[in-house]
Order: sequence, then C-alpha cells, then structure tokens
Amino acid sequence: MSNLLALDIGEKRIGIALAAEIAQLPGALTTLSNDADFDNQMGALITQYQPDCLVVGLPRNLSGDDTPQTGYVRAFASHLEATFGKPVIFQDEALTSHKAKEELDARGKPYPKTAIDALSAVYILEDYLKEGR
Repeated sequence: MSNLLALDIGEKRIGIALAAEIAQLPGALTTLSNDADFDNQMGALITQYQPDCLVVGLPRNLSGDDTPQTGYVRAFASHLEATFGKPVIFQDEALTSHKAKEELDARGKPYPKTAIDALSAVYILEDYLKEGR
C-alpha cells in the first residue's frame, strides 16, 4: 500500500494532506510554517508516512495561465524533490483555498487560518485521485 502526501504551498504556511492510494480517502494531516524548520518537519513526515510521491498544488488563474505564485511553487517543488528524493507531481489547485474557506465558514465555528491550508491540501489530493493518476 502506498501513501500520498499533498501540499498546498504558501509563502507563510504549507497545508499537508495524506491518503493511502488504495483507500483514496484523503484527510488533513497538518499545516507547517514555511520557515527554517520546514525541511526538518517535512522530513519527519516523509519518514513516518513513506509517500511514493508528493502531490503539489499548482496555482493558476481560472484561464489556466500561470500566476505570480506559480513560479514560487515550481521552485519550492524543485527544492522538495532535491531535498527528499521523492518525485513531485503537480495538480491544479484552482479555487481549493476558496472552497476550503467556504466549507469552514459553513460549519459556523471559528477556525484558524491553518485549517484552510490543510483542507486545501485535501482538495488538491481529492482532485488528483479523481483524475485517476
């Protein structure tokens, strides 16, 4: 059984979701700060869950064109691949943060911004699995 980790990469925070590929039920795992300790924390997650690959949300506008954030995410993904030796697969992340915020708002309870990031990563992973990749 193989695991998948999905990342919603932001300049301040990185939401992470996990799914066993066979079960295809992604769940929010955590949100890490995008700081000097990120590599250590991400390394611990990779050691613990042994993912086959990292699914990274690729930001684009609704027309499918790159945004200013796209280059940042591509560079970050290159760093992930080089540092952890896991292949990175890009998945369109259009509207995942918006959808996560709407779902959390609908629950009618306060939530931290980190919850948006983790739930966005879940949606990225759901989209990846729906495409049957």
